[in-house]
Amino acid sequence: MKPFQKIRITALISLLIAAAPSFAADQLDKVIDTQKSIDDAGTSTQKKIDALADETQDIVASYRTVTRRTESLRIYNKHLEKTVSSQEDEMASMLEQIESLETTNREIVPLMFKMLAALDKFIAADLPFLPEERSKRMQGLTEMMDRADVTTSEKYRRIMEAFQIENEYGRTIEAYRATLESENGKRTVDFLRLGRVALYYQTLDNDEQGSWDNVDKEWVVLDDSYRRSIQEGLRIARKQSAPNLLKLPVRAPEKAQ
Repeated sequence: MKPFQKIRITALISLLIAAAPSFAADQLDKVIDTQKSIDDAGTSTQKKIDALADETQDIVASYRTVTRRTESLRIYNKHLEKTVSSQEDEMASMLEQIESLETTNREIVPLMFKMLAALDKFIAADLPFLPEERSKRMQGLTEMMDRADVTTSEKYRRIMEAFQIENEYGRTIEAYRATLESENGKRTVDFLRLGRVALYYQTLDNDEQGSWDNVDKEWVVLDDSYRRSIQEGLRIARKQSAPNLLKLPVRAPEKAQ
């Protein structure tokens, strides 16, 4: 090799050696910058991923909430359907009962008026005991029939109660004090009722006694032989004496012609 070429090669090598550190530094800076860019991009991407994950969780939570509400609403609606159906059935039943009740009222109201008329006629034909009490009861029943605040069932119950009271009179004896109206005027006397068989009276001074003639519809004065029997009957009715046989006149009802 020529001396000149050797010098050029040596100089070139020296130049390359001198330039190498500068080149390496530039490349390293580029690598570092690139890595930083990658890291920054990764961090940004991760933040976006985290934000997207949070948003997704919110959406899932909202979906679950909506799903639960939808299920609750479905169950509630199903319950409402059953309730409405039950109410409709109950309403239909009530309408049927009302129609049936109206029919029953149309049938039973005339019957009750007939019952009252029969009871009034029966009392008029009966022995005249407790006239004020029985008359007041009949008047109350008659006025009750026109009252709108009393139900049909209650009206029927009261009428039946009156029949039961009248029926009970036939199985009991009773002593009570009241006014006697006769040809001799008004007097306070003691009355003795023996079922519906006989009705007697005796004055408070025990001076007069009599019995009701239900055939002739008048009071008949009895002689003194019946005074003690009527007195004893009054004591028995008042539970002041034990039951005993009484000798008293009873007029047998006439046979129908």
